[in-house]
Amino acid sequence: MRLTQFTDFSLRTLLFLSANRDRLVTIQDIADLHGISKNHLMKVVYQLGQTGLVETVRGRNGGLRLAKEPADINIGQLVRTTETDFFMAECFDRAHDTCPLTNDCKLKHTLNDATRAFLAVLDQQTLADMLPAQPAESGSKPVRIMRNAASH
Repeated sequence: MRLTQFTDFSLRTLLFLSANRDRLVTIQDIADLHGISKNHLMKVVYQLGQTGLVETVRGRNGGLRLAKEPADINIGQLVRTTETDFFMAECFDRAHDTCPLTNDCKLKHTLNDATRAFLAVLDQQTLADMLPAQPAESGSKPVRIMRNAASH
């Protein structure tokens, strides 16, 4: 299974916002970090805002921040929200299925089971689970993820 770029960029955005909870982040910050189009990222951020995951602050010193705690953002639900379909093969899309084997083929059922298992694993994870562990209170600095393009 391969996730769309939209889902990938949504996950990257949320991870970056989670790692930078102490400040507002701009779309340009994220676009520059990942070397992606600011226009494309604007669509991602708009969708994340519509789903209540990201809050935008307008104005000269505006930016983005998480609207929920990372522990309250379920990865499985996010993937279901950002993916347009889970058509693993042509036979999953009844409107465009031309395969003559569809009626007798068991592959569709196996792929369907695999997709459900994939999502079940993601359902057990939150955004907080995806963040690096924080160091013990020994005076060390907190880990900051995704500060340069080589970190992905």
